[in-house]
Amino acid sequence: MANNWNIPALLEKEVRERDKACVYCGYEFVLPQISAKSSASWEHIINDAKIITRENIALCCRGCNASKSQKAVSAWLTTKYCQERAITAESVAPIIKQAISNGQ
Repeated sequence: MANNWNIPALLEKEVRERDKACVYCGYEFVLPQISAKSSASWEHIINDAKIITRENIALCCRGCNASKSQKAVSAWLTTKYCQERAITAESVAPIIKQAISNGQ
């Protein structure tokens, strides 16, 4: 997966080591050739591409990323997409729980 988001190499390495599965649904990533929807994509937790910090950059599956789109995490968690997949504030990865506790 190419890094088109100007994420510094050290931060990219740190995030890749931390996020081995989607930070939202928890599914392990697969290669895009196997399933585009289940492959990893860069996520800006606060939807601002200028905020490039370890607290705002994560990896999630393309399905969750497309569903979340521009929404705040707390608003997205109330959507049908999350309800159908049992994605809740309690089930998400620690990096997302932190964002929720910070008002996202």
